[in-house]
Amino acid sequence: MAQDGPLIDIRLVDGPVAYEPPPDLLRGGGENSFLGRTRAEAHPAHGDLRLLRYEAKASMAVKLLRDIAADAAAAHGLLFVRITHSVGDVPVGQASVLVQVVGEHRKETFPATAEIMDRLKSKVPIWKQEVWADGATWKDGVAVDPAS
Repeated sequence: MAQDGPLIDIRLVDGPVAYEPPPDLLRGGGENSFLGRTRAEAHPAHGDLRLLRYEAKASMAVKLLRDIAADAAAAHGLLFVRITHSVGDVPVGQASVLVQVVGEHRKETFPATAEIMDRLKSKVPIWKQEVWADGATWKDGVAVDPAS
């Protein structure tokens, strides 16, 4: 059975995300996956990082993630795009985002993955709070655009 257009899988999940294999695509010769993890670090005033806490404007975030995935698939000739992002708590060492793409060849998958991550971070209303041993701080986030 022939596939009509790229397969796109967009999800917001509660808690950490995990790698999962892409669907079997017979024409898919190259897969590239980015798994973004909470890294250990220390704040000069608040101590060690315990976790990242994500909040999202869910309906808008899903729509924008779907648009970003479709744009990347069209621009790079991808067969499959998955973007999974956490909401809620993600402890140190666990992952908060998975970007996974499949193309006929490897060469289109690398720039597509980077482009998706760059656009996700600059356009999608997902906000990150850093929870430290003694306090919490917010990272700069994306303002909600009511026109989106």
